[in-house]
Parts: sequence; structure tokens; C-alpha cells
Amino acid sequence: MDRYQPLNCDLYDYLEIACMHGYRLKVELVNGQIFEGTPLTTRTASSKEEFLQFADGIEEVRMDQLAAITPLDDGASFGRVELGNSFCST
Repeated sequence: MDRYQPLNCDLYDYLEIACMHGYRLKVELVNGQIFEGTPLTTRTASSKEEFLQFADGIEEVRMDQLAAITPLDDGASFGRVELGNSFCST
């Protein structure tokens, strides 16, 4: 996999909200793969790579591989969020 690029800091809030509320998400990856899953938490590896961990038998996804997330729950506090190609400048 390519060198890890941290997400834009402003976008982490959406991932944290999705985890806190247990939103079921439509997840789009930069490679074109699409799946549905419920995020549980985030994890930072000793290599500084960050991952979004899921329930539903999906282990985890490296955050810079996320292109977009869309909550599937009625009343979610946000809509589709594009994450891909939006990296933190620090």
C-alpha cells in the first residue's frame, strides 16, 4: 500500500460521530469498492497509520483509503461526506 496520508483534521469529527451514534454507513473506498458497515472506533498503529474499525465482520479500513461515507440511518446528523483526497496539511 502507498505511504499513509492523514485525513484532513476537520473530517475526523464525522467518523467519530458515526462511531458514537452507531450509524450504519455506506462506505466508498478510493479503489471503487463499496460496502455497508457499522463503525465501532478508530485505531492508530505504531506506524502512525489510522484505521476505522467496523462491526459486521469487516475488520478495519485504513482511513486514507476512504473516499466517502454516507449514513444510512434516518435522522443522522450529517449526510454524505467526501473524504478522499482531503489530507491534513500538518
